[in-house]
Amino acid sequence: MNKFACLLPLVVALAACGAEQSAAPAAPAPKAAPADQPAQPTPPQSASDLSAAKLDQVLAGDWRSPENKARDQYRHPKQTLEFFGIKSGDAVIEITPGGGGWYTEVLAPLLKGGGRYYAAIAQDSASDYTRKNNEKYRAKLQEKPAQYGEVKLLEFDPKAPVFGAPGSADVVLTFRNVHNWTEDGSVAPMFKAFFEALKPGGTLGVVDHRAAAGADLEKIKDSGYLPQDYVIKLATDAGFKLVDQSEINANPKDTKDYEKGVWTLPPTLALKEQDRDKYLAIGESDRMTLKFVKPQGDRIFQQEEGAAKP
Repeated sequence: MNKFACLLPLVVALAACGAEQSAAPAAPAPKAAPADQPAQPTPPQSASDLSAAKLDQVLAGDWRSPENKARDQYRHPKQTLEFFGIKSGDAVIEITPGGGGWYTEVLAPLLKGGGRYYAAIAQDSASDYTRKNNEKYRAKLQEKPAQYGEVKLLEFDPKAPVFGAPGSADVVLTFRNVHNWTEDGSVAPMFKAFFEALKPGGTLGVVDHRAAAGADLEKIKDSGYLPQDYVIKLATDAGFKLVDQSEINANPKDTKDYEKGVWTLPPTLALKEQDRDKYLAIGESDRMTLKFVKPQGDRIFQQEEGAAKP
């Protein structure tokens, strides 16, 4: 046999061996992190996270009365304001905050130094009740200037409401007021004024007592409850678009059929000691929570009676 033929298998084997040695080694598989290894640093908080943290601090504030804090379980202020999208830097108008200023205790310090909070109150001349309520509210603001020193009052005529310069607000909020305006006949002008006050893209947040499904407005409007579809129509007729609705403030235990209407329930307890424990067990009313937006690009308009909508 040719000696070169005998050597050929050996040459081939040595070449293959050299090829294996020159090849790049495979990367080792990554090792699992030990269970006690510190977590990687989290990215900076977003503006909404920071706002949520501030809201927690505000809700725990010692300037809030114990009676008002006790109602958080029914009014859900944190979830409600987050649902409405309140954020630092917003110009927020709260319509008719009431003499006690329940949401003022939250919104004023929340927006202080990083936004603007306007409390819209009816003119003192509207009624004796309004005047007394306003006196109580103004006194409240003066008691704690550290929290309420930046609150701006907007006094409006209930018969021809205007809430500041047109298109100046980011958010308009109203809590449990629509039923009052429905009863006194001022509700349509109020919603039109909300629309005019908001910037395009601005938010209208509405919370109110919700009537039973299919309830007749004319039969129940004195009870304080309102049909949800009626409130939605009020807003959409004024030019708003419904963008979301929430069950944050729902109460399925509320039967909505009481002798003294919604005021039978806490916090009013209109029947005093009669069946008090029963109504305390039900809790506060079932409430709709509705979020509307003023469409982008819509011009601010004043709708004349009988005029077509834009």
